[in-house]
This record gives sequence, structure tokens and C-alpha cells, in this order.
Amino acid sequence: MSKFRLEGCNALITGASAGIGREFARQLAGRAGSLVLVARRQEGLEELRDELTKRDPNLNVHIRATDLSDERAVIELCGWLDREKLAIDLLINNAGLGDMGPFATSELQRVKEMLAVNVTTLTLLTRLLLPGMIARKRGAILNVSSSACFLPIAGFAVYAASKAYVTSFSEAIRAELHGTGVTVTSLCPGPVHTEFTE
Repeated sequence: MSKFRLEGCNALITGASAGIGREFARQLAGRAGSLVLVARRQEGLEELRDELTKRDPNLNVHIRATDLSDERAVIELCGWLDREKLAIDLLINNAGLGDMGPFATSELQRVKEMLAVNVTTLTLLTRLLLPGMIARKRGAILNVSSSACFLPIAGFAVYAASKAYVTSFSEAIRAELHGTGVTVTSLCPGPVHTEFTE
């Protein structure tokens, strides 16, 4: 079993402006070499950056306001990482969208955005950043799933199904990466009081 050391890592956290993502950033601040914080809201990212650098003025924090439901924006983010020579060795795919209510009356645009963020972007970011980790023989991917992944939930159909994908995908690539120095973990929290539930 490969063991990934957080000290000095370059971490990218999606959905970093609030909730679990913000807490990941706070927990990594004393250990990571640099943090790349990604979310839709620039203001929330700036507040978090200011909070973290006030605690540790030497911390290297990059913020990128990115709409993760837009595939082009995700590809542009990875292009920016290459230009900045930021070799990400800890990817935290935390961003997620949810919806409640009967599927038959759900808003189609919301469903598309949920699938884009929860499934497509998570997969795309993993695919784009994983080869570098394998080449360096060092890396970790943490995919935030949900306890909703373990069974279908009426009124939460697309969200639960998307998180089942996250867990299955994570377990499969974890097996594929055995012996490469790259580890993959799926986190399945239960209900957490964050902006997500609003």
C-alpha cells in the first residue's frame, strides 16, 4: 500500500470556497507546499486565501474562479496549471451539486450541471492530472462521494446515482494504480451542515 505524505505537496481543491472544501484547505494549510483553490465564486476564494495567508504568510495560495460545469473551463484550468508549472500531486475532487424532488419534474439545466460537475469534471480532472502523478511516482486523489452512493434514493435520484459513479470509479482506478505510487480514496460523508443543503 502506497503512503502519500502531505508535507510539501501541491494540492488542488475543487469547491474550495465553502463547506468541506474550505475545511480541506484549512487542514492542508500547515502542510502543503502550495494550494490551488478552485470554485465558482471569486469572493469566497479571496476570503479563504486571505484567511490562510494571514495565518501563514509564506503559504503559496493560488485561486481560480472556474465554472466546473463548463468542460472548456476545466481544460483551461489544466492549461493554466501547466503554464504556471504547478505539478499537482494531491487532487481533491470536492465540488458537487445536488437537487431534491421528483426526477420527472426536475429542472433539466440543473440535472445537466449536476452530472457535469459530479461526474464529468471529476473524471476529466482526474484524467488530465493523473499521468503526471504516475510519471513522478507520487500522488493522491481524494474523490468526495457521499453516503448517498450506497443505495438509490427517491427524490434524490440523480445525485445518488452520480455519487455511486464517483465511488465505483474511484475503486476501479485505485486498483489500476496499484504499485504506481499514486493512491485513490473515495470519501463518503453523511449529511453535513454546509451551503450545499441550501
